[in-house]
Order: sequence, then C-alpha cells, then structure tokens
Amino acid sequence: MFHNHNHNNSVSISLSDEESDELGRMRIRARRKRKKLGNRRLLRKLLLRYWMLLVIVPAAGLLIFEATRIGRSLNSLNTNSHTETHTDRANGSSTTPRKEPPANLNRLDPTTHVVGGVRERCLKLLPPEKFEQLDIPVEEESSSVPVGEVLYISESDRPFVGGNITLSHLRTEDTRFNLFTGNQTFQQRDRSFEVKETMLVHCGFYSVNGGFKISDQDKTYMQGCKVVVSTCAFGGGDDLYQPIGMSEASLKKVCYVAFWDEITVKAQELVERRIGENGFIGKWRVVVVRDLPFSDQRLNGKIPKMLSHRLFPQSKYSIWVDSKSQFRRDPLGVLEALLWRTKSLLAISEHGARSSVYDEAKAVVKKNKAKPEEVEVQLTQYRKDGLPEDKRFSGKKALCEASVIVRKHTPLTNLLMCVWFNEVVRFTSRDQLSFPYVLWRLKAFKNINTFPVCARKDLVNSMGHVRKAKPLRS
Repeated sequence: MFHNHNHNNSVSISLSDEESDELGRMRIRARRKRKKLGNRRLLRKLLLRYWMLLVIVPAAGLLIFEATRIGRSLNSLNTNSHTETHTDRANGSSTTPRKEPPANLNRLDPTTHVVGGVRERCLKLLPPEKFEQLDIPVEEESSSVPVGEVLYISESDRPFVGGNITLSHLRTEDTRFNLFTGNQTFQQRDRSFEVKETMLVHCGFYSVNGGFKISDQDKTYMQGCKVVVSTCAFGGGDDLYQPIGMSEASLKKVCYVAFWDEITVKAQELVERRIGENGFIGKWRVVVVRDLPFSDQRLNGKIPKMLSHRLFPQSKYSIWVDSKSQFRRDPLGVLEALLWRTKSLLAISEHGARSSVYDEAKAVVKKNKAKPEEVEVQLTQYRKDGLPEDKRFSGKKALCEASVIVRKHTPLTNLLMCVWFNEVVRFTSRDQLSFPYVLWRLKAFKNINTFPVCARKDLVNSMGHVRKAKPLRS
C-alpha cells in the first residue's frame, strides 16, 4: 500500500532590508534612463520635422528689423534733403547731390616696386628739404642742336583753300582740317619730318578766325609763366583736382593752369566750384576758352596737351596732366628727376598693357574708341611709310601712355609736338597710335625718357573720368 506525499519544490529566499532598497534604486535609475532616451528620441524627431521653421523664423525676424532700421534712415535722409532744398530755394540757389570723393584723392604715399629683392620707390625724387633749393637751370644755347628754329605756317603765308572748297570753321565729316589747323598737304607732312636747321610747319593757330579764343587778361598771365603745369576739361567731362605735394619754392615759380570751356564752367558751378574774381580756383588759374575749333572734344583737348609751347611762349618747361588725374608731386622735383638728372628733353610713360602700335590699334577698335575705318586708314598709311611692327625702338618700349607729359620747350621738342598734333588731326584722336610713328620718323629725336608705369602712378592719383564730355555742334 502506497501513500502519496506532496513535496513543495519552490525555494524560499529571504532578502535583507539593505538588499531590498538597492534593488529599488536600480529600478528607479533604469526608469529614468529609459525616460531620458525617450526624450532624446522625441527631440530628434521634432528637429528633423521642424528644422526649417527654426531657421526661417529668426531670419525673418532679422529681416524685419533691418527693413525697419533702413526705412527710418531713409525717412530721415529725405527729411533732411527736403529741408535743404527749401533752404536753398529760400537763398535763391539750387544744389546737386554730392558724390563721395574718390578713395585715392589727396594720397601722398609713394608708389614702390621690388628690384633685386629690395623694395624701392618707383620715382626717385630728391629729399623734400632739397626742393626749396631747386631752381630753373640757366643753359647756354648749343650750336650742335639739329633744329635751331621752328616757324609756324599761318593764313598770311598762303590762301586757306581745300580743293575748290574753302574749309569751314568746325571740323566736318569730309575733312579733318579747319581754320585752326590749316590745310596740311601730304607733301607738307613729309617735309615736316625732314629735320633741318629751320623748320616751317603747321602747328595750329593758323587763322585769327580759327577759334580757341582766350581773354587778354589770361594771355598776359600765361606769358609770365616760366614753368607750367596744365590740364583741361572741355565739355564738362571731369572735375578739377587740386595739386598737392609741392614746395613753397615751386608755388612761387610754377604756374598751374586749367583750360575750361563754357560747358565745363556751368557743370562745375552745379557742384559749387566757381571761378574766383581773381581767376583762380584754389591753386589753379582757370582759363576759359571760347569758340573751340573742333566739334570733337577729344581733339579740342589736344591743343593744350600738345601745343603748350604756343600757349605759353615764354615757358621753358611744361608738365601736362590729364583731367582724370590729380598731380601730387613737386613740379621742380619732377623736372629734376625726369629731365635734368637724365639729360632728357621729354619724359613720357611706357604703356602698361601693350607694346606695339598695331596691337594698340586692335584694342582701340575693340573698345570702340575710334571708328574702324579711320584706324585702318591710319595703319595703312603707316605701313606704306614703312613703320615696323617692332615692339621696341632703340631699346625702349615703342608704345607710350600720354596722360602725363614732362618736357623742355626747345625747337626740337616743339617740332615733335607740332607734327604729333597734325597726325592726330589728320587721322584719329587716339594720340597713342601716332606718337611712336612720330618718334620713328624724327630720327634726330634721341633725348627721351620713357619711364615705367609705376613712376607715372607715383606722379598722379588717377580718378578716372567723372562724366562723358558733351560734344559741340558743328
């Protein structure tokens, strides 16, 4: 007889109070960890879903803030402008909004370049303290010069007739000559390059009816100039920049003359630049020219640029500066560095971009600075005359940039400027095309200093043209 006994297989484990508390804390930490992981996952999901809003909302707020600030500034500006306009009207004057001055205006810091690993100044001027001691040198006339005298052809020498048609006052489409230039024939052109003791050439101012009228008062002032720095702005094209960097000695010995026409006078009055009762604006003596001979203002500008020896008959030296530039060096110091020290008669800058006349002609056409057919006529004539395509003449760069011209007034340099002017009138007004040709034809002209581009940059602060010049009506 068997008896079944039920046996209990469970195991009873007794826990102490400390172990029970530790287990509870572990459970709490586990729950907290699971909760943090859940929060992170939720935050990641929200960022992925709404990240664009987080970028757009602050940006929109910043945009609204800036728009509000700019609007307030414009309202303030308009209010001030409105107030100034009423004030000007009350005073009987009108104003034109002023532009900010060019960034490089009135800069005197030297231009430098690296030579043999050493940085040095491009234009080696004397120390400033020596400028006060500079004076115009007195030189004896030399009997060995190739040209002793240059005579200028005028209408009193021969009748001014082109074919069967008497030429008009202003330049027209069918002819480049007028009463100011005289009618230079090709035969006369060729003879003007045949250097001899006495030269007879066209050189502007052909007729008393040719234009370029200057008052007697200005003529008297100009005849007293021994050294002159000159510029011009015809057609209201450019502003007048005051020269800087000169010594007290130069101020006493050098004339600063700016040639304007009546259009420029009116344009400058609009920006409150008015000629004083003494004829000056700052250091510049402003000479107002009336009855300009050309409808093309670029050609009118060549007269003071190239014919300074005719405008300043008593001057020994001249420095030409294009109206787009501010002259910023002592004139006597410049003459000493570029002419006296190097024993040169003329100094002009090398061209910065090209070396060949023929390459320059392509650039002129490409940039629409002259009509293609005019350039082709000029190049055809130069090829016919035998002008080589060399990029260097006598070891010097063939192409020059004529925004600054420093020269001594001698019969030979006067001849060069006369024949250069005639080439510009006959062909295109781009004087860079004709200058190498003139030098090549005048074999006697040796004493020329073609200085590097960085030296030209040291001479002037370049501003660029402010506005387009207005042409005259023919």
